[in-house]
Amino acid sequence: MLAAIQEQASLAGLGHVYPPELYPFPRDAVQARWAAFDGLAFIEDAGFVAIDPPWLDALYVLPEAWGSGIADRLHDAGVTALRAAGVERARLWVLEENHRARRFYERRGWTADGTTRVVPFPPSPIDLGYALDL
Repeated sequence: MLAAIQEQASLAGLGHVYPPELYPFPRDAVQARWAAFDGLAFIEDAGFVAIDPPWLDALYVLPEAWGSGIADRLHDAGVTALRAAGVERARLWVLEENHRARRFYERRGWTADGTTRVVPFPPSPIDLGYALDL
């Protein structure tokens, strides 16, 4: 279920980074990731948030539910769980060119922390590190 939600959200929101005609969605790798995930996930019918303290590891919402408030509820559930786990400074990665997600997190108090990494999936875009003091 998590992989299916991630795929639909990624295809709709990240086509400018990963044009599907050039870079097919890495379905097998994503399914394997979620099968092996040992963090905590909060799931709604149209989305999920996954945490692995201190990381807000993923937040995906199906495109038809964008703007419905599901992302807000999932974000809040993830942050609450991180705080309950004793995290004082939460972290996440967001694609540099995912302007929608960056605005979402920045409106909720997350700030770029100056870290970057190269995403291993072609075309190997840049992830920016963000942090939130809890």
